[in-house]
Amino acid sequence: MGAMGDQDLPGVLVSGFEGPSGICKDHVGELQKHFNLITMHELLENKTQLGPKIQAVCIWNREPAINQELLQSLPALKIVASSGAGLDHLDLKLIDSFGVKVANTPQAVSSPTADLGMALLLAAARRVVEGHQLAVSPDTESFSANWMGEEVTGSTLGIVGMGSIGYKVAQRARAFEMKILYHNRKRRKLEEEEAVGATYCDKLDELLQQSDFVMLALSLTPQTQRLIGRRELRLMKPTAILVNIGRGLLIDQDALVEALQTGVIRAAALDVSHPEPLPRDHPLLKLKNVTLTPHIGSATHQARRQMMENLVGSILASLNGLPIPNEVLFK
Repeated sequence: MGAMGDQDLPGVLVSGFEGPSGICKDHVGELQKHFNLITMHELLENKTQLGPKIQAVCIWNREPAINQELLQSLPALKIVASSGAGLDHLDLKLIDSFGVKVANTPQAVSSPTADLGMALLLAAARRVVEGHQLAVSPDTESFSANWMGEEVTGSTLGIVGMGSIGYKVAQRARAFEMKILYHNRKRRKLEEEEAVGATYCDKLDELLQQSDFVMLALSLTPQTQRLIGRRELRLMKPTAILVNIGRGLLIDQDALVEALQTGVIRAAALDVSHPEPLPRDHPLLKLKNVTLTPHIGSATHQARRQMMENLVGSILASLNGLPIPNEVLFK
């Protein structure tokens, strides 16, 4: 595709429109109403002319990557607007040093990601994927009455990371009469805990020891990288199921493979891994007690539309000198 949109509109840099990181065709029109879209490819071909026209970067599926060289080539840049809630792909200090604002779209992703967290928990507990394979296999002649999973109702769920996604998971888990424990950097207000019947665990170890299901719903930071390693997995019950809807690097994957192979924990359900996708010969792909989805936490038509509307709103606010909705404030 050539240069997009009206040349008189503010220039916005996007990764492109093709391939796995391309902006969904349904959303291009929404962007074009307000902006002149310039692709990474076009910028690289004509930096001198296009660089000064770009006032915002719209990041979709972590692309384009923001580095010093790119920031130096965009003298008029005011804002980097990134889809989703995670910020681990952005060097916030570097962006701030150029006097550029950052916004993301946390509200758009929290409900669909919490829904998927519950879907993965239920699928792993009741062995839905294995059951489907058994039900459709040409070799199946009978169903065993002793082919069983784990009960979800009344069990204990430990939520690690009680931000907007974790809290929505708790709201959903409450309908399953689950006992809810949570561990978070900051304790939630008492009335928020009471509204979902959640109990705060000051120590992660305590949550791991008591939970039947452990769900990771926290951001990836240097402090949370490989938060769940060999020691933490050994603290969990042998019947426990680990669910990850955060980032792949929250878990030491080698330790997880070993724990799943040797019965240290019962199963894992992962929407995220490191890298994504995993190499096709990765041991996690061969284990029956693993349920994997392709990082689809926010992948609903409704959420993606809202994400795009939020990105447009943040960019327009920034260009017009107004308060930016969902601005990420630098610590």
